[in-house]
This record gives sequence, C-alpha cells and structure tokens, in this order.
Amino acid sequence: MGAAAIVRGRWRFRLPSGLVLVSPPLLYAILLLALPIAAVVTISFWTQNYLDLDRTFTLANYREAWSQPVYRVLMLRSLAVSATVTLCTVLLAFPIAYFVSFHVPQHRKSLWIFLITIPFWTSYLMRIFLWKVILGYNGVINGTLIRLGIIEEPLSFILYNVNAVVITLSHAWAPFAILPIFVALEKIDRSLLEAATDLGEGTVRKFLRITLPLALPGVLGAAIIVFIPTVGDYVTPRLVGGPNGLLIANMIELQFKKANNPPLGAALAISSMLIVAALSLIFVRLNRHHLRDRS
Repeated sequence: MGAAAIVRGRWRFRLPSGLVLVSPPLLYAILLLALPIAAVVTISFWTQNYLDLDRTFTLANYREAWSQPVYRVLMLRSLAVSATVTLCTVLLAFPIAYFVSFHVPQHRKSLWIFLITIPFWTSYLMRIFLWKVILGYNGVINGTLIRLGIIEEPLSFILYNVNAVVITLSHAWAPFAILPIFVALEKIDRSLLEAATDLGEGTVRKFLRITLPLALPGVLGAAIIVFIPTVGDYVTPRLVGGPNGLLIANMIELQFKKANNPPLGAALAISSMLIVAALSLIFVRLNRHHLRDRS
C-alpha cells in the first residue's frame, strides 16, 4: 500500500506540472483565437436592426453573402489575386533560395539569410508607401522611363489597381517563401546530384528529376504561408489598389464600420475562412500525397 501511495503521489505531482507547462499556449489559443472566432461565428447568425442586434438565429446573412453578385465578385477576385501573388512569390523566391543553397559557401549562408530578413525590420505600412512612391504616376518607374525616352506619358496601369496589389504583396511575402524553400533545398542529399552527373544527366534534367521533386514540400509550404494571409489582407488593397483593387477583406471592414452591419461582415468573414481552409486542406493533401509517393 505504501508503494502504491507513493506512485499515486508522483502522478499527482506530475499532472499539475504538465498543466503548468501547457497552460500558457493553451490560454493564448483560447483567449486570442478560439474566443474571437466563436464570437464572430455567433454574430454571423444574428441580424442588425439599426442600432441594436437581433439575437434571433437566422441564416439570412449567409444567404446574402452567397447570393449577392458583388460579394461573389470580390471573393473570386480575392482568390485570384492571392493565387497570383502566391505564384509570383514562389517564382521569385525559388531562384533566390536555390542560389543561396547551392552557390553560396556554407560559412556565408547565415549572412545571406540574415540579409533576406532585413525587410522585416521596417514597418509594413512604410513598405507599402514606398511602393506607392515607386509605382506612382510621377514615381520612380515612370520618371525613369520618361527620362530614357521609352514612354512619353506616365503608365497608369501600375498603381491603384490589382497589378499594384500583386506587386506589393509579392514583395512583402517573398521572405516568407524563401525560407521554407531554402530549408527544403538544404535537405537534399548532394550525393544524388553527383550520382546523376556521373550517369550523364545534364543540369536541367537534374533539376527537373531530382531537385524540384525533393524541394516540392517546401514549395507547397511556401504557397500555403503566402496564400492564406493574402486572401484576408485589406491594408494593401486600400492603399495601392484603388476602387478596382478592393478585395473581400475591404468589404468585411466596410460592413463592420461604415455600413454598421457586423452580422453580415461576420458571415462574409466566416465564408472566406471556410473557403481558404478548404483550399489549404487541398494543399496539405497534395503535399502528403507527394511525400507518400516519394517514400
């Protein structure tokens, strides 16, 4: 009985210590993630009656969110912009990650990664305003092209439209895509490439048959990292998108603020979140399928 009591005492002692270790992140997840999402979900089933909220359960907000053409257009535009930004960012990030992984000496790779993270030192808003200066009607690009005699009038399609949103977001999220691709490239066994060279494979065939397939998990991870937050970005479209560059996040902001219709805004937010979650699951399944086939 004494030994059993000692064992029970040990278990009683270990349980609180484990809870103490888990409680900070668990509390963080509950307070800053679970509760806000639960509140948004709850509000989405209410209706706004001028200044008061009618807490009667209804699906009217979701019907409006999925039936009104303007919301469908904004959602499709948001998905298209996010997909374009993801593609541009990955295409921009892969050569940089490849260069650092395969052509930079080992003792200098840390310095290169450090230099890649330098944009994080500046405010995101400041970077957006800098892009406004670069892409503006009298900005750096137009001014340079006019001085070189390439164009006579400033280009108007590079600011206050979807193109400006894609350019700004691609630059902002490029470091987030470079790092996972770099990690995936670093894990590639260089002896595989040496063996392929000994067997007479060229550079292009080695890249297509060895490097790219082995780096694909990092590419898919980078795509997920970029795609998910860009769907919900509302600051960049507001500052550089103009009327033709607004996305679904800007409509959600409008419903919560000027339109004074939080339930509809919540329904739009939940609908967007579900669509993004479904697409993210597809990305994850593709990644798992690739890893399973490779093993």
